[in-house]
Amino acid sequence: MILENVHDPFNIGAVLRSCDSVGIREVFVVYTDPSLLTNRLSIGRRTAMGTQKWIDVHLFTQLDYCMETVRSRYAKIYSTNLSEDSKSIYDFDLTQNIALMFGNESDGLSQEILQHSDGNFLIPQWGMAQSLNISVACAITLYEAQRQRQAKGFYDNNPADPGAQELLLKGYLDRHHQDFSGKEISPKTRPQ
Repeated sequence: MILENVHDPFNIGAVLRSCDSVGIREVFVVYTDPSLLTNRLSIGRRTAMGTQKWIDVHLFTQLDYCMETVRSRYAKIYSTNLSEDSKSIYDFDLTQNIALMFGNESDGLSQEILQHSDGNFLIPQWGMAQSLNISVACAITLYEAQRQRQAKGFYDNNPADPGAQELLLKGYLDRHHQDFSGKEISPKTRPQ
């Protein structure tokens, strides 16, 4: 999930909650709008309902560096954008190694970030407004991806054995800089 210049922290929190609900473990937030360039990320804590501890949120202030990082991890990048070449979200194969881009509440995605897109999708609508709140659009898209992935058995391997569960717990604790005793360890440094 890539969010470009999303202003409302409650929208970011709601997106994180939807991402967690389908098992997404990382979100890329890119701020290039001068009014957002504070090098900090504000998340609607009540809206996120604690999911930020399960999801790595990467904040970028340089678009090219963000997209380079995403490209190194994902094979395709799809954007939500109303254009002549846009296809219904239901026509995309969302079971592949993909990242999905969503823009801000008023302007959508910038032309600069759209240059990194491998395809545009839209959520079919029959009302007059022809737009959805970013958190709603993300949730609809994520649940279509979850539906497709579940049909292919992607969610069938939820670890039941104690060894696999211990690895999940260790991964969680590592992400939050604690060892199994609960002692804090030195934080990992991540480039921004």
